Amino acid sequence: MSNKKGLLALSPLFLLILLIAVFTIHSVRSNGSGDNLSLTVAFMISSIYAVAISGGLPIKKRIDTYSRGAGASNLMLMLWIYVLAGAFAASAKAMGAVDATVNLALSILPASMILPGLFLAACFISLSIGTSVGTVVALVPIAAGLALSVDANLGLTVAVIVGGAYFGDNLSFISDTTVVATQTQECRMSDKFRINSLIVVPAAIIILIVYAIMGAETKAPTQVAEVEYIKVIPYLLVLVTAIAGMNVMAVLTMGTLLCGAIGIIENLMGIPNSYDFFGWFSAMGNGVISMGELVIIAMMAGGMLETIRENGGINFIISKITAHVKNKRGAELSIAALVSFVNLCTANNTVAILTVGNISKKIGDKFGVDNRKAASILDTFSCCVQGLIPYGVQMLLAAGLAHISPIDILPYLYYPMAIGVAALMAILFRYPRRYS
Repeated sequence: MSNKKGLLALSPLFLLILLIAVFTIHSVRSNGSGDNLSLTVAFMISSIYAVAISGGLPIKKRIDTYSRGAGASNLMLMLWIYVLAGAFAASAKAMGAVDATVNLALSILPASMILPGLFLAACFISLSIGTSVGTVVALVPIAAGLALSVDANLGLTVAVIVGGAYFGDNLSFISDTTVVATQTQECRMSDKFRINSLIVVPAAIIILIVYAIMGAETKAPTQVAEVEYIKVIPYLLVLVTAIAGMNVMAVLTMGTLLCGAIGIIENLMGIPNSYDFFGWFSAMGNGVISMGELVIIAMMAGGMLETIRENGGINFIISKITAHVKNKRGAELSIAALVSFVNLCTANNTVAILTVGNISKKIGDKFGVDNRKAASILDTFSCCVQGLIPYGVQMLLAAGLAHISPIDILPYLYYPMAIGVAALMAILFRYPRRYS
């Protein structure tokens, strides 16, 4: 493929990044008081452009390609999670579960420890359940409630959860990214975990200290309401069943049903801040509707990225990067660059690793890269990029649950940034030495 055609195929992604960057800078310069870019508009413009430049094909064929990406089976699964997460979050909030859980957290944690406490909780839960999506669903509503209670920065508080969610996504033995990375590089999970930990755990400790310093000035609320323990049960159920390995859709369904049961029973007993059967259905409906923008963004992202793939954009960047590899350090850098760029194009870190895994194995074998180090590079850089793109599943879900824009979360994603820097330093300075 010629450079001109390859860059043209990738240009919708460049346009999207440019739009997001321009409006982010504009928002910063106006101290957040200016006009903000809706990601739906950014994706609409980029999608129209992607379809328009797919030359040589009838318009129906171009739209069919776009629609195939927008309706991909793995994307539909994510959309169902959005719908169920919206229903659970809204029914839990209307029943008083969020307020009860926030009051419990405030009664246990001093205000100065809320940020590091949330980060540790996200790290532990994500490591236990192996999914950043499940961690975001379980903790973001609580984090948002805590931020409002102590008058903390909402974007920062949600970013703490999103960042911590990638700790387990990167390291857990049951994480999809760990499974795919170790399978494609033909190494044991325990070996990959050992190397990966040496690279990212120091970064996690540094970020924990940063959050402790940032949270030191957080003011405690003037008064904490009495904890209604029965209303905390739905969140405990979600956490316990997720840690036990239950499917996230089943977890959310059970949580929603339990919220409804508690709310209806309390309403029959005359307890305030509860709802009847019709009130529960209304709350769920509002929650599902609140996820509407995220569903649209996810479908447009899937369609645009499928168009880029169909036009040869991903194959082009893979061939260009691999053409300049000359030594072991270059091979590791090319593996990192490959998975990072493909992750930008697919907005799914597991799919990105699957796409470049076999190519990375060939590069590693040719230049003597330790397959355990290669697996760690694939997983870490994919989690770094996935954690920083505003159109990733986790970011969209967190933004929807907290009722803010992904752009509000983006500047505070310190942990994904930190593991990217740590992994890059590990390549440049040949660390860990034994595996480099």
